[in-house]
Amino acid sequence: MIRRLLLLASFLFVVVLNAVAQNSDSTAKIKISGYVDAYYAHYTDSVGTGNYHKFPSISPRSNQFGLNTAQVTFQYDADKIRGIVTLHYGDIAKSAWSSTFNNIMEAHAGIRLCKKLWLDAGFFRTHFGTEGLLPRENFASSVSINTFYEPYFEEGARLSYTPNIKWSINVYVLNGYNIYEDNNDKKSLGILVTYSLGDKGNIGYSNYIGDDSAQGDSITHLRIHQNLFLNYQIKKLKIQIGGDYCIQEHSNVTDKSKTASMYSGVLALKYQLKEKFALYTRGELFSDLQGFMGGVIFDKDLKATGYKLWGATLGLEYKPTENSYIRLEGRQLQMDKKQEIFYWDGNKKSSRMEMLINMGISF
Repeated sequence: MIRRLLLLASFLFVVVLNAVAQNSDSTAKIKISGYVDAYYAHYTDSVGTGNYHKFPSISPRSNQFGLNTAQVTFQYDADKIRGIVTLHYGDIAKSAWSSTFNNIMEAHAGIRLCKKLWLDAGFFRTHFGTEGLLPRENFASSVSINTFYEPYFEEGARLSYTPNIKWSINVYVLNGYNIYEDNNDKKSLGILVTYSLGDKGNIGYSNYIGDDSAQGDSITHLRIHQNLFLNYQIKKLKIQIGGDYCIQEHSNVTDKSKTASMYSGVLALKYQLKEKFALYTRGELFSDLQGFMGGVIFDKDLKATGYKLWGATLGLEYKPTENSYIRLEGRQLQMDKKQEIFYWDGNKKSSRMEMLINMGISF
C-alpha cells in the first residue's frame, strides 16, 4: 500500500511539474507540504487488542503507539486555474475515511469564472462544523463527539465567492453526507459563510440539506443540519464556540412518521502560558435521543434510544517550533447513566476516561 501511494505521489508530482512547465502564466505557483502525527493512547474501555475504540477517528487504538496520519499535499495555484491533491495514510484514513477512496483526503480542480468567483469540483474535505479533524487544526488532539458525527469528506462542486477581505461565501452541490460515491439519484446542498474579525478571529455558519435514503427506499429522510461557530482571541486567550442542530424526517425511534432532532455544542479555551507552552480545555455535549445519527441502542431499562452524553477535556501543549507540537491530554466521556456502552474491569460502564500523547510536525 505504501509503495503504491509513493508511486502515485511521484506520478502526480511529475504531472504537476509538467503543467507548470507548459503554463505561461507567470503567477503560477506549486507547493508541496507534509504532515505527520503520531500518538500513544489509553482508554478505560476493553475492545480487544488492535481494535478501534468507540467514536474512532483521532488516536483510536488503546495501549499502543500509533500513527494518526502521514500525508503529503500537492497544490497548484495560478491566476485562472488551481488544484490540490492530498494523500494520507494511517489510523485516520482507515477508521474515519471512505472505504473506497480511503487514501485520498482531498483532490479537486478549479477555474476562475470572474475576478472574485471560483468553481471547483472533485473530492473535498468537509465544509461543515466548528472544529477541524486533524490535531494541528484544533486546540485539542481529540475531536468532540459532535465533530465525530459531522461529515469529514464530500464529493461534488463548489462555488466560492469572496466579495472582500471580510466575507467568504461557498455554495456546494454534493453527492451526500460524508460520502464520495452517491447512493441514490438525489443531490445535496451545502453552504459555508464566514465573516472575518481580523486578527481577533472569525464567525461563521454552515449547513447541509439532503436526502441520503437508499436507492428504492419509498420513505424519504430529508436531513437539515446547521452549524454556527465563533473563533475569538483576547490577548493570550483563544476561544472557540460552536453548536449544531439537525433534523431528519421519518426518523423518530418510536414513530417513524415523525421527524427526529439532534443538538450538540462545544466550548474550547486555550491559554498561552509561555512562548512555547499552552493550557487548553474543552467542554462538549451531544444529544441524539432518536438515534438517527449515532444509531439506536437499548439502555438498562431495555428502552430504545440514542446517545446522550457530555465530555470534558484538559491538556497541555508544548511547541518546540511554530510547525510542531507535543500534547498531553485527558478526557472523560459521560453517557446518560442508563446508557452503558463501555466495558471495563468486567463491568458495563456509562463513562470512559482517555489519555492521549500526541506529537506532530508539518513541513
